[in-house]
Amino acid sequence: MEQPLAELAAQVGTSWSTLVQRVQGSPQQVLAHGAIVLAFALTLAGAYARTMMALRWLVAAAGVASLFHALLAPSPITLLTAGPLLPLNLWRALEVTRLTHRVRRAGVQADMAGVWLKAYMKSRRLKAGQLLFAKGDLADHLYLLVHGDAELAEIGRPLDVGRIFGEIALFSPDQTRTQTVRAFSDCTLLEIHGSTVKELFFQSPAFGFHLMELLAMRLGADVQRAKRHAAPLQAVPAA
Repeated sequence: MEQPLAELAAQVGTSWSTLVQRVQGSPQQVLAHGAIVLAFALTLAGAYARTMMALRWLVAAAGVASLFHALLAPSPITLLTAGPLLPLNLWRALEVTRLTHRVRRAGVQADMAGVWLKAYMKSRRLKAGQLLFAKGDLADHLYLLVHGDAELAEIGRPLDVGRIFGEIALFSPDQTRTQTVRAFSDCTLLEIHGSTVKELFFQSPAFGFHLMELLAMRLGADVQRAKRHAAPLQAVPAA
């Protein structure tokens, strides 16, 4: 048992020595083997990447290093494997980069969503004291308050001029209003049908970001309001 192991170790040592001598004797081989070591390091770094964009570019860079090694070594097998994959990895890296830039631009443009959304909306007027919708009504429109004073009647919270409202019920499973909106004074509003809202949601990342921001903000406000209502109840001692 010991003799075969010794022979194997001797063969590995001889092969390694031959490889080292071959590399040291040719600058081209130094570059070739340096490239394959770099490709391995880039692939390993890609395995630990936390974002898709970093992963794609590291894999593409590893492909370039592998192709460089294949041409200098030369290594036909590496050329056959790395060559076809390199264009695909570069294309995927560019796709992810473009998508990332689009998402960042959408985040920046989200605050302007209410401005360009007006082109898709129709005007509507309410008299003082008139209800726009009542709690439990079917939600089929999204609204934007242009002028006047209106409030969420159940909680007495005023609506901000220039801000979209009515989005929570529009995206809820039962699509029913959870609050009543009443005009305090004569109001001018803009409304857009729910089907158009959903089309724009899929077509415009900026509008999608704006809606997510609104949903998160208003759900957070609901949680804080529930905590304030629960605090007095928790403070009452048990009988």
